Amino acid sequence: MQVLSVPSLPLQRRDKARALLGLIRFVNGSLGLFVPAFLAKRLGVDPPASNPTYYPFRLFGVRTAIIGAQLWTAPEDELRRALKLAVVIHASDTAAALTAAVREELPRDKALTAAGLSAFNTALAALAQR
Repeated sequence: MQVLSVPSLPLQRRDKARALLGLIRFVNGSLGLFVPAFLAKRLGVDPPASNPTYYPFRLFGVRTAIIGAQLWTAPEDELRRALKLAVVIHASDTAAALTAAVREELPRDKALTAAGLSAFNTALAALAQR
C-alpha cells in the first residue's frame, strides 16, 4: 500500500503580510522602547541624552511592540479586529507624517520617508485582511 504524503502548504499571501507587519511593529516598538535616540535621529532630530522626546518614543514603543506580537499570537476573532484597526492606525500614521512634511515639523525628506513606510504598513494591513 502506498502512503500519500501531503506537502506542507506555503503561507498564504495574507499570512505573510500579517507576519511581516507584526515583525515591523515589534522591531520598531522595541527600538522606541529601548533605544529611542536611534529613532529620533532617523527622523532628523539630534537629541541630547536626556531629551524629553524619548518619553513618547518609549510610550508608543511598548504599545507598538505589543500589537506587533498580537499579530503573531492572537486567536482568529481577535486577529480580524486587530487587522481592521491596523489599517486605521497605519493610515493615520501616514497622514501624520505627511502633515509633518507640509508643516515642516520634521525635515521634509525624513517626513516623506516616514509617510512612505507608514503607507507600506497600511498596504500590508489591508493585504493581511484578504
